Amino acid sequence: MLALPWSAGTAAAQPVTLTPLLDLRLHSEFIDQANIALPADALTLRARAGAEVVRGPLSLLVEGEATGVIVDRYNDGFNGQPRPVVGDAGNAELNRAQLRYADKSLALTVGRQRLDLADQRFVGPAPWRQNEQTFDAVRVQWTGLRWLTLDATYAWSVRTVNGNKGTPTRPQAIAGDNVFAIVSYAAPVGTLSGFAYLVDQDSAALAGYRLSSQTYGVRFTGTQPLGQGWKLGYIASFARQSDFARNPNRYAATYALAEASLGHKVITGTAGFEVLGASTGAPLTSVQTPLASLFRFQGWASKFITTPPDGLHDAYATLAANWKRKSLVSNVGLGATWHHFTSDRQMRRYGDELDLIASLRIRNASLAARLAHYMSRSYAVDTDKVFVTLDWHL
Repeated sequence: MLALPWSAGTAAAQPVTLTPLLDLRLHSEFIDQANIALPADALTLRARAGAEVVRGPLSLLVEGEATGVIVDRYNDGFNGQPRPVVGDAGNAELNRAQLRYADKSLALTVGRQRLDLADQRFVGPAPWRQNEQTFDAVRVQWTGLRWLTLDATYAWSVRTVNGNKGTPTRPQAIAGDNVFAIVSYAAPVGTLSGFAYLVDQDSAALAGYRLSSQTYGVRFTGTQPLGQGWKLGYIASFARQSDFARNPNRYAATYALAEASLGHKVITGTAGFEVLGASTGAPLTSVQTPLASLFRFQGWASKFITTPPDGLHDAYATLAANWKRKSLVSNVGLGATWHHFTSDRQMRRYGDELDLIASLRIRNASLAARLAHYMSRSYAVDTDKVFVTLDWHL
């Protein structure tokens, strides 16, 4: 951060600070998919660079993003290669350009920005892909009371992970009148939130209008110490989703999540059950979350980016270990997650998945290796994915 002098002719003049923004990400992804003869082998390098200028409560942030392809033996969604899809196309674009006002209790952000709402289940930046998902939006956040917060956003355009290679079938940007609102109440036992996500996909591409939805629900999260170094965490969420805007389907379906974790020093165990329900009657429709950070949910093999018409149940369990040290290697992590997937309608067994991760952090760099092994029973096909990612930030 660099402090610059600012002369306005008064003693009360505030200094200007300039903070450079820079991060690099080298990402390797290998996919062996049973129904495609050739595997996918992708190696890409992403760079984000920009700056933030701050004077008092006002700030201006501008950031560009570019993704270069080093190894291109994969289908990027546009080149038509007969290989599995890796959604990291070469790209160069304006990633963020926002003006922000923030004081002790109010923040107003206008422009192209990153939205990271709750657990990113309904709205998020999709950070796993090289080309980040951002929003042209106005966002207001109010924290005037210690126990109550308000967060409201109107977004008129979603800048997708397809980047500047977007086509009518895989658009670069999707217009629409999107509204996201969260009201949260903090209590000693946890935080209770009410939310509304109104998603307007004003595009006929990739199911387009049929992904427009309105979702209203509640979410409760909290942690409690249990003594002797043990800690209990818990999450519960329930919502109803129905058609919105130009969606031609008339439907209503249920979303639900229950998760509990128990941790002690370096070890944490987590068990959860998530439901993306199916509607009754015709046409067959289910809960959809097209603006989510999808890699965080339902397994790293990404077989359920679009929820099947019969809905989805995901029963999962994770065992993770994380060692933090005050040394050159400051953080070492290991983790394993098992998913059991079934349909919501008729309870058919879709498949199972094992996800493994090993990671470490060295100063401003982090390295992670992941394995996803999906075993199909009645949905999609057997798939193995290997990911290696090196991140560095200024």
